[in-house]
Amino acid sequence: MESIIFNILRVAKVIDTDSMLIDSTVLPDNIIYPTDVGLIFKAFRKMEQFARQYYIPIWWDRKELRQLRREYNLNRKKTEIEDLFFDALLIFSAGLRKFKTIVKSLEGPDQDRKKAQQLLALLMLFQDQNALKLGGERHIPNRIVSFDEPDSRPIKKGKKHPSCEFGSTLQLSFNRQGFMITMENFIGKPNDKTLWPGTAQLFEKRMKGVPEHAIGDQGYRSRLNQVIPKGCPHIFLGKSQDVGKEKRDFCQKARSATEGFIAISKNIRGFGCSLYQGSDGNRIWSLLCQTAYNLKKFLQLYNDEKISEESLMRLGLLG
Repeated sequence: MESIIFNILRVAKVIDTDSMLIDSTVLPDNIIYPTDVGLIFKAFRKMEQFARQYYIPIWWDRKELRQLRREYNLNRKKTEIEDLFFDALLIFSAGLRKFKTIVKSLEGPDQDRKKAQQLLALLMLFQDQNALKLGGERHIPNRIVSFDEPDSRPIKKGKKHPSCEFGSTLQLSFNRQGFMITMENFIGKPNDKTLWPGTAQLFEKRMKGVPEHAIGDQGYRSRLNQVIPKGCPHIFLGKSQDVGKEKRDFCQKARSATEGFIAISKNIRGFGCSLYQGSDGNRIWSLLCQTAYNLKKFLQLYNDEKISEESLMRLGLLG
């Protein structure tokens, strides 16, 4: 659906190819703020759901766990939380050992066994994560922040508030009009320098041509990226000397406009939070938001009478 709408606007020459404006942001997932103790309680809920599905008796002391959860909800002092975390982790470690045995002996359809093995792998990864935390490690790669959104990651983008968001990386490109040309989802926070070539190639493929201007911030800056896209006469990556004086003002204003386009996409057009689960869900949600974003942009230009008569005739909107 997104491709059909985009191609109709492109073929009708509503969307210009003159400029490629690239930036990345975070697509937050619809999860509560993760805490180490809270994630342990969530892990027990996942194991309990599994036990109920297969009519397996609960193998941990539910009363003890309920008491720990009550203490956690009532006491939020740092020293007390650390003690609660250690107590909850001991119960979880014992429960996980039993869960391993149950999954290995599980009988049933292959699909059910595969889901149980995936849950076990996720819980074991969470256990390793807790061991690293107890060892004093602060920066844990592929850190689990949600059992409902296992691909969600803590991502910092240099903002004051919020300083960290939980979700996936969203790589976007626009043209100078403000149409969203490309949209890509990535797990975690890949280096912007490595994303630039792929996004530039995708932009060229969708627009069937090379833009006159390629504009990004200094996060994309590298020797390789200063010549991508190939054949683009003006590539601006955050420094005024990247382009000639006659193009400097245009590129700087376009760079500022990119921030505005992203702010609109996140605060008004749905990219502020994904309401679908998993990587596939985030991809579908993003495509739907991109479709709505470009349709709204078209309506804005149409109402402001900024679409040429030729384009309106191609779209059948002008007799």
